[in-house]
Amino acid sequence: MWLTGRSQCVCLEGMASEWVEVISSVPQGSVLGPLLFLIYINDLDEGIKSLILKFADDTKMFRKIVSDDDSRQLQNDLDLLLQWAEDWQMTFNIEKCKVMHIGSRNLPSACYYINGHKLEECQEEKDLGVLVSNNLKVGPQCNQAFQKANRMLGLLKRMIDNKTLHIM
Repeated sequence: MWLTGRSQCVCLEGMASEWVEVISSVPQGSVLGPLLFLIYINDLDEGIKSLILKFADDTKMFRKIVSDDDSRQLQNDLDLLLQWAEDWQMTFNIEKCKVMHIGSRNLPSACYYINGHKLEECQEEKDLGVLVSNNLKVGPQCNQAFQKANRMLGLLKRMIDNKTLHIM
């Protein structure tokens, strides 16, 4: 395999650690790292019937649930993801895995599990810097941006003594 037989050390301010053998993973902080990781997880969705979005190390799986069969298929797809991770000696951070039921005409919200752990259900979640809510309204995102801008204005007001138009 092309990632075997490698070793690495850490250098900081002219000092270097001992060299140690790297037994797995994708080189971090490299130009090729993200590409190698995408190649590594490229087969993640094989056999999965739900839709999957992959961005770096972030994966989202979703499907329209209109029957109990749809819910069972989503759970089956989660089980396939877990099997893939075990086969490739990777782990999912289950604490970061969540379920969001989107829309108002959902069946009674089903529970989903990864490796026997019930996934937390959330009403809103930040995704790539954007706050997504289960009703797909932009209000929470707008409120968050408004609060962040107000905090910055408050900081400027406290930190700058001379608030003339020219300086501001």
